[in-house]
Amino acid sequence: MTQWTNWAGTATATPQRVHQPRDTGEIAEAVASVALDGRRVRAWGSGHSFTAIAAADSDAIDLTGWTGIAAVDTTKHLVTVRSGTTLHNLNIELDKLGLGLTNMGDIDDQTIAGALSTGTHGTGAKFGGMTTQIAALELVLADGSIVTCSADERPELFAAARLGLGALGVISTVTLQCEPSYALAAQERPEPLEDVLANFERDVASNDHFEFYWFPYGNKALVKRNNRLPSGTATKPLSRVKEYIDYELTENVAFGALCRLGRAVPKLVRPLGKFSSNVLSAREYSDVSHKVFVTARSVRFVESEYAVPVEALPDVLAELRALVPKLENPVMFPVEIRVAQADDIWLSTAYGRDSAYIAIHQFVGMPYREYFAGFEAIVAKVGGRPHWGKMHDLGADDFRKLYPRFDDFLAVRKEVDPAGVFSNAYLDRVLGPA
Repeated sequence: MTQWTNWAGTATATPQRVHQPRDTGEIAEAVASVALDGRRVRAWGSGHSFTAIAAADSDAIDLTGWTGIAAVDTTKHLVTVRSGTTLHNLNIELDKLGLGLTNMGDIDDQTIAGALSTGTHGTGAKFGGMTTQIAALELVLADGSIVTCSADERPELFAAARLGLGALGVISTVTLQCEPSYALAAQERPEPLEDVLANFERDVASNDHFEFYWFPYGNKALVKRNNRLPSGTATKPLSRVKEYIDYELTENVAFGALCRLGRAVPKLVRPLGKFSSNVLSAREYSDVSHKVFVTARSVRFVESEYAVPVEALPDVLAELRALVPKLENPVMFPVEIRVAQADDIWLSTAYGRDSAYIAIHQFVGMPYREYFAGFEAIVAKVGGRPHWGKMHDLGADDFRKLYPRFDDFLAVRKEVDPAGVFSNAYLDRVLGPA
């Protein structure tokens, strides 16, 4: 028996068996044996989800030995990657091929299967989440069969499995629609929060990738504008010294020290928040896309994130700003705001609507439940949809109201996994018992 804990320490499990397949056949063998014995199984990624979505009490499939690029179509820029591959390693391999992902989030520790199965996204009003880049999937179903699906082959399964929560099968490979490698110009600087909010609609429309961080108790936001450069433009990366000082030393070492101080002496959190807001620094550079998208995060936190209709963002933020000063326990971590284009993926948080994402955080070990519950009550008024890998209290009845194709997803689940082989307590809550 192996003790498993996710990155944030918010979920643990002790599976009785851990399978470590080295190819698709071994994945199929593991799943078939689990199903035959009436057990349940979950696939492990990097454990970066804040929920217990990957928790396995019976059997776990550890995909860390099933990595790398399996096939490349250089003409169509299609790349088939094994499911245990981390985004970090995938980007290294794509660099060698002269290719890149169209969009991604700011963390690259996740496996490709885990990131897609929970709806990981980046930011950009003209870009969808990472699941919109899926061209095809290979899945191991509950009976041990190996199937492929795409828009043309088993389209109903594909429609559900592009964001499947691991509830439909174990992803063995993902075929991604990539594009020729490109560079981004990055501009990061502190700006008065009121100006950021007043200009939000303009900035979202005029920048390829726009986001900002607001430190509670401060009056400034750290604004990030990332824009594509013409092909062939020479890049100007940060120097190693500048990168170390701004990211590793300031955003990890120093900020981590402030967080620990705030956790030890809660009455200091509010002045520390103002201090953090006031010492934000500006920087401009350019680099290959994934080196701009990704930021190293070593300070651990817990997180809740909801997608709301983009037009609802001003009211949601106004209520959140009013909530924070009233909390019994102060907030040490910033709030992150991003956007995404509407898509047609059944369980995508951006299904059918252009979306704004509000992510709230708290430093590990500090009280967060009052804050998260208050936030959840605010976004509920505008049909907020929680990120599938981040903390929330919703269940299947709630999701049926939020997702027009929810019952269609359950119908596909019933077809491919009638006995609930891929279930766990988290899926029983958010999807209902299989």
